[in-house]
Amino acid sequence: MPKEKTVQKRRRRTPDEARSEALAAARSLLLQAGPDAVTLSAVAKKIGVTHANLIHHFGSASDLQAALMGSMVDDLRDALDAAVARLRTDESAPRELVDAVFDAFGEGGAGRLASWIVMTGDTSRLEPVRQAVLGVVDAVDEMAGHDPQLPRERIKAAVLFIALTAFGDALIGLPLRDILGQDDKASRRIMADLLPAFLERPKGTG
Repeated sequence: MPKEKTVQKRRRRTPDEARSEALAAARSLLLQAGPDAVTLSAVAKKIGVTHANLIHHFGSASDLQAALMGSMVDDLRDALDAAVARLRTDESAPRELVDAVFDAFGEGGAGRLASWIVMTGDTSRLEPVRQAVLGVVDAVDEMAGHDPQLPRERIKAAVLFIALTAFGDALIGLPLRDILGQDDKASRRIMADLLPAFLERPKGTG
């Protein structure tokens, strides 16, 4: 007697669930294989829906990628906001500040995201992150006790230095550390050692 074929029923999803699962799958593809891997067909296969179903939810591959960018930018903004909250509640030494910013850029593929956005030329997509980054500046200013002898531009330079290093570490830190025989915390330690020089009062301001 021939065996009956088992028919796998397609799981019903609400529109919000379908979009959420598709974005999670798209993020996974981005982190594993880069922006070119984020296609409608690849995402559809990953979550077990049809190509037409994804078109219904997103319209096109470019719309899916735009939604993914927006979702990841929101996550980066939230991570930076959390870093600010951490800086304001902890007894924050330079290493605490460095860890907070490195964690914000390293979690969820923010380094790969920023690289992708820059390659598209549409850096306006990073606008939602602006206030979060300025929030880090405000938090460092508070850590310094709003010292009138420490110009805000110097604090901005310190945050820029940390953020650029965190971005580079998230994007290419692992292979560089392997080449140089450094452990996974090396970049953070170096930055924490250098940071006090940025936050010192300028000479002659007593």
